[in-house]
Amino acid sequence: MGWFESIKNPKLKINKKTEAQGESPNTPTGVWQKCPNCSELLQTSKIKENFQVCSLCQYHFRLNAKERAELLLDEKTFVSFVEEYSSMDPLAFHDKKPYEKRLQEVFATVGSRESILAGLGKIQDMSLAIAIMEFKFMGGSMGVVCGEMIARTMEVSLEKKIPCVVVSSTGGARMQEGILSLMQMAKTSTMRAKLREAKIPYISILTDPTTGGCAASFSMLGDVIFAEPQALIGFAGPRVIEQSIRQTLPKGFQRSEFLLEKGFLDRVIHRHQLRAELAFFLKFLSP
Repeated sequence: MGWFESIKNPKLKINKKTEAQGESPNTPTGVWQKCPNCSELLQTSKIKENFQVCSLCQYHFRLNAKERAELLLDEKTFVSFVEEYSSMDPLAFHDKKPYEKRLQEVFATVGSRESILAGLGKIQDMSLAIAIMEFKFMGGSMGVVCGEMIARTMEVSLEKKIPCVVVSSTGGARMQEGILSLMQMAKTSTMRAKLREAKIPYISILTDPTTGGCAASFSMLGDVIFAEPQALIGFAGPRVIEQSIRQTLPKGFQRSEFLLEKGFLDRVIHRHQLRAELAFFLKFLSP
């Protein structure tokens, strides 16, 4: 029955007349997913089994924080060392809607109280402190609570003398918390400096996207800096840069392969090899 496995994924057709009338098409939702890179139609279940990587072009879909923990850590070893903190509205910020209302909406949608997952875990039986950012929570933006949890991850790493790993997936500082969010850049950078003084390994893993204030602080301060393929990494976005300098940027600008070529990264690693590579460097760097 090998011939059956080689059949291409179907191109689903939607009845536009039915769709225009407001009726649901016969195609079940959530079963298939289109790859944004090669446009191939893939089974959602197959993508999940493949750690959210397209089997044809190897495009890396985004992982949430829990999926990332399952990918990197030994099974059932993650233990959160912080209470369930959640962001407040210290500035009573209001744009199109109150910041407090935005938080309530994202709490209900994402099911998480903050844009980061932090705790202790093991990789190949090696203990480490780890923080993983959650992009689905307001674009993985770093507010007061997120910055505090990253700093605390480093603090626990310092106290226990175990390596620290931070996985970034973020749009930068959270503008709704103003200068308070920008202060987290200094806080996390200071704690990172303490790890360096104590000669405790700190590994930073950059995923798509890693931008803004996080890229300008803890994300780019690792002893070793890894990135996933084709991840967007930089401070300001390409469109903003082009408008500022009034020049066309080179192809692949701010993608992980481009940054590796320019010396900003140490390795670009396929998601399937990331756990093994991380374990190797933890053994290499740890005393």
